[in-house]
Amino acid sequence: MATNELKQLWKSGKAAVNGWLAIPSGFSAEVMARCGWDSVTVDMQHGVQDYMSMVWCFQAMGREPVTPMVRVPWNEPGIIGKALDGGAYGIICPMVNTKAEAEALVSYCRYPPKGARSNGPIRAGSYGSAGEYQRTANDEILVIPMIETKEAVENIEAILDVPGIDAIYVGPSDLAFSLGLTPKLDSEEQQVLAIYETLLAACKKRGIYAGIHCGSAAYAARAIKMGFRLTTIANDSGLMAKAATEAVAAVWKEVGEFRKA
Repeated sequence: MATNELKQLWKSGKAAVNGWLAIPSGFSAEVMARCGWDSVTVDMQHGVQDYMSMVWCFQAMGREPVTPMVRVPWNEPGIIGKALDGGAYGIICPMVNTKAEAEALVSYCRYPPKGARSNGPIRAGSYGSAGEYQRTANDEILVIPMIETKEAVENIEAILDVPGIDAIYVGPSDLAFSLGLTPKLDSEEQQVLAIYETLLAACKKRGIYAGIHCGSAAYAARAIKMGFRLTTIANDSGLMAKAATEAVAAVWKEVGEFRKA
């Protein structure tokens, strides 16, 4: 299995900017992979992606120097194992709230003796010579639970103490929801910002990396300065919609007298 470049980037003390694929299209993934992201994540939870579209996206991104990852729909061994067999170098798993759930996630991602993942890397096995994938996968694959509830924040010390956790990924919208706040990205709520500091401190103490989903480039840059080492900017469909809306608005701003009533 090839070296996980995202993992190496973190070890060197650098941060990464992560792309996010909601659109089930190999062509869209290919275009996104050329845009300078360090990693690109296929969103099988809330994106319009399934297993086959994930594989198409990975195939389309194969020539570009991006680390392919997946946000799986849930903490469940079948889909996690299948996503890994399909070629994911990292698993972002939603709604991990307890130590037991974190332990289960690690187990689903690791081959024995460190876990209970079933052997059969039908596509991922082609990343190296015969047997190489199985020998190296436990060291290269990133296990990243999402911290997105009040319960998870309260249990963060126990979650981070689970052997095999490489990073966490903050889901701001669900976190806000669980706190009784309006769900949104790029929060300015002092309660939320204080939680970010708590999470970052707990991660730093253990040499674990923290990621967060952002709505804008400006907030992603701010998050990196705070200490986050993986920042996602919106997703492919959101970026496309934003660029298209701005382009149309720019036209009518210049020649609004020709616009239909």
